[in-house]
Amino acid sequence: MIGLLIQDNAYEQDIRELLMSFYPGELYAHELKDDLEFYVETALGDGTISVIIWEKDGEKEAGSDGSGDITWKPVMSRTGTSDLSDHLATKNVVKKMFYQMLVERTKKELPWGSLTGIRPTKIALTRLEEGWREQDIRSFMKETYMASDEKIDLSIEIAAREKKLLEPLDYDRGYSLYVGIPFCPTTCLYCSFTSFPISKWTGRTGLYLEALFKELEYTAKKMQGRPLDTIYFGGGTPTALPAEDIDAILCKLEQLFDKEHALEFTVEAGRPDSITEEKLKVLRDHGITRISINPQTMNQKTLELIGRRHSVEMVKERFIMARELGFDNINMDLIMGLPEEDLDDVRYTLEEVRKLAPDSLTVHSLAIKRAARLHMFKEQYEGLKISNTPEMIDLSAACAREMGMEPYYLYRQKNMAGNFENVGYSLPGKACIYNILIMEEMQTIVACGAGTTTKVVFPSENRRERCENVKEVEQYISRIDEMIERKERILDPFTSR
Repeated sequence: MIGLLIQDNAYEQDIRELLMSFYPGELYAHELKDDLEFYVETALGDGTISVIIWEKDGEKEAGSDGSGDITWKPVMSRTGTSDLSDHLATKNVVKKMFYQMLVERTKKELPWGSLTGIRPTKIALTRLEEGWREQDIRSFMKETYMASDEKIDLSIEIAAREKKLLEPLDYDRGYSLYVGIPFCPTTCLYCSFTSFPISKWTGRTGLYLEALFKELEYTAKKMQGRPLDTIYFGGGTPTALPAEDIDAILCKLEQLFDKEHALEFTVEAGRPDSITEEKLKVLRDHGITRISINPQTMNQKTLELIGRRHSVEMVKERFIMARELGFDNINMDLIMGLPEEDLDDVRYTLEEVRKLAPDSLTVHSLAIKRAARLHMFKEQYEGLKISNTPEMIDLSAACAREMGMEPYYLYRQKNMAGNFENVGYSLPGKACIYNILIMEEMQTIVACGAGTTTKVVFPSENRRERCENVKEVEQYISRIDEMIERKERILDPFTSR
């Protein structure tokens, strides 16, 4: 256990996340306790910042009652200066000093340096939009975050590509639409997204559609006259729904929204065991431009371990079926760091994916979130080996580039195995604009459905606001009017400009 004695709690999360990168799986306390391995302390005052690491110095001689007190000694410290009224600058100074101390203490460096945020490319993209030279951005990221040259170069490459892909969009008036389907065939071992087994809703999905349609009707009316740039139909797994439900939703979208100028329409058909020829034909007939068929791994033993109730052969069959039906923009998701997988397992997965030749490849590093079964039932799964290595990341990147793909978006997650990142690769012309928008927060995204989050962007004010829908399907259905009222509060200032 590690202690956190931090003067300003505003920096507590950032410091804890940095410590977690060096000491994965550790618990944290906010008071001195005898069982602490060490504790960290910050002190801020009059433009100066001090950070200190304390370790046990021994135990005082026991008193007559048999008790004794642990004594502590400072073993590392750093002092810096910052304008304390500038929260971001001060946070970066604090994290940099802690990072330097932890590198010295552990003899280990992190690929992203002191960066713990989920959007490192946003640092580069924002500055490119402001007219910075790439070399100046590179120097800034090295000095401020001590990130590796490799990750800085990747950030700048992706940011430059994002900037070009986003040029046609109207940030001020345009928007994107997300439609959430909170159902899956089963819940995967590592998953923390909002999803419920579709089997429990057999014959009752119409109740969800009724509420969803009410929210969509409100949204279409509220956003009328504004350009709709991208549509993303996600979840959960939208194709967990029966074909007639999928058709009904797509018909409703066509009735309500002007899709004529939309750059793309993506549907997550992520679980191969949810895909049928009938469902694919429904998607094709409605002009869906992009789908995802996600194996995560091509190793059968891993699929069974993580709760994916489909076979490797089913992945191949569904992919070929989609190709034969005319889908020419198919994404595949892979996860590095799955339980019990090593470099040879990753190499085999990549070789099998290469044979299928998808149009884009999204490579995730496993992130264990609080809601995932792998965390909730950690005693049951504590013997599982989870490792993600630079070799795995490099191998996947090399494979994508050998397939003619380029990295076009990147994000990170908390508790990510190996402290790496998720990267989307695509063939030229096959990138998913929505993926960039959701990560870089450059445009308003209106989200409908249980467990979704609407984000409203006010570019001229550099301001973003968000509102969330409840996750539980029953709650969403019964409280749909409340969900619409939440949207009204943040959409009204956007649409009334």
